[in-house]
Amino acid sequence: MIVIMKPNATAAEIGAVIRRAESLGVTTHPIYGDNRTVVALVGDLTRVSRESFNAMDGVNTTVRIQEPYKLASRTTRPENSVIDVGGAVRIGGPEVVVMAGPCSVESRDQIVETAIAVKEAGAKVLRGGAYKPRTSPYSFQGLGLKGLEYLAEARAVTGLPIITEVVTVETLPMVAEYADILQIGARNMQNYGLLHAVGKAQRPVMLKRGISGTIEELLMCAEYIVSNGNYNVMVCERGIRTYETSTRNTFDLSAVPVIKHTSHLPVVADPSHGTGYREYVPAMAKAAVAAGADALILEIHPDPDNALSDGRQSLSLTDFRKLMADLRRVAEAVDRVIDGEPSAEPVAQEETAQVA
Repeated sequence: MIVIMKPNATAAEIGAVIRRAESLGVTTHPIYGDNRTVVALVGDLTRVSRESFNAMDGVNTTVRIQEPYKLASRTTRPENSVIDVGGAVRIGGPEVVVMAGPCSVESRDQIVETAIAVKEAGAKVLRGGAYKPRTSPYSFQGLGLKGLEYLAEARAVTGLPIITEVVTVETLPMVAEYADILQIGARNMQNYGLLHAVGKAQRPVMLKRGISGTIEELLMCAEYIVSNGNYNVMVCERGIRTYETSTRNTFDLSAVPVIKHTSHLPVVADPSHGTGYREYVPAMAKAAVAAGADALILEIHPDPDNALSDGRQSLSLTDFRKLMADLRRVAEAVDRVIDGEPSAEPVAQEETAQVA
């Protein structure tokens, strides 16, 4: 249930609602929007009377939430959530934010070279995996702490915030020390212990849809994070497993407008994993922007054919720069923007020399 306060409700009136609800044994989540304040009541509501709350000072009305994901529901928060990433990037607003980089951090030179290229092309966030959960135990698993250190060096050179995957509760504190955005991969969508942990971390989170997860299951997993106090959550469509074998996964483009309709959380699209083939990535990236995605996350590599992971779906630096120009035109056509223009001047060579 949500208690919708009047526009002129005072802090004392909001506090009285919270105290009344908590005295009945339910958990409260006050949500302060641009146009209204809502107090979400979560838990056993059998003792809660809508009439008693409706009669309280400052209360406009109460509404039962039908969706199982209470806090992630657009009923609770009609306005789009906008996630601030370190004061440098805002995800969920008019700008479509592009996050780009290699699947795996392979070396200092590789990640710095890629970071400079994606920055010059207009990307706003650098992606790169330091820890890589792979299907085969014999595949490259990432550089771990050394990979995080290389990401931090690339951020120092370019100023780009970084997004990287956290795979276990045990490594979360270390990853959070380096990452600006914590990524929960598809294999961990329903790792509830990890969801609880990142819910308590003070970092934005991008939660990827599991390979067989429904949209409702994805939003319920996001609810685990939000209900633990972290409201800075975005959800990512990255393709699901179907009977189709022409692509690595089936990229569920319809998930973008469906989630935007039912939830206030920003939606990220991952056409790299969604298709698995670099020749299909540009078309689906443009389609995702047209469908309403708030951000894209793309795999880019300076030498895709020799990448240690996911080279087949990674764009070259040249192809990425061309795609960014195309994406700007699509964004403009749907009244969005991609603000990052290609840099007139390349990143100074002496800056890269400092980390070589």
